Amino acid sequence: MVATAGAFIGGGIAPKIIAKLKDGTFMKAFTAKGRFQSLLSNVPVRVITNDMTALFGAGRVAALGFVPSQH
Repeated sequence: MVATAGAFIGGGIAPKIIAKLKDGTFMKAFTAKGRFQSLLSNVPVRVITNDMTALFGAGRVAALGFVPSQH
């Protein structure tokens, strides 16, 4: 599978270095993948700036009634 709809960068550090991510250095490294360069050049990259995103995901899983498997 090739995920081309977008790459989302999350975590505590990404929002703090967003200026560095926007200066082109990251995208140059992200797309410098040889034969995949043209494919990756068309993948949108976004930084998750909402620090509650992980909790929203956990809440969604809880709301759907997820029960972890017992191994």
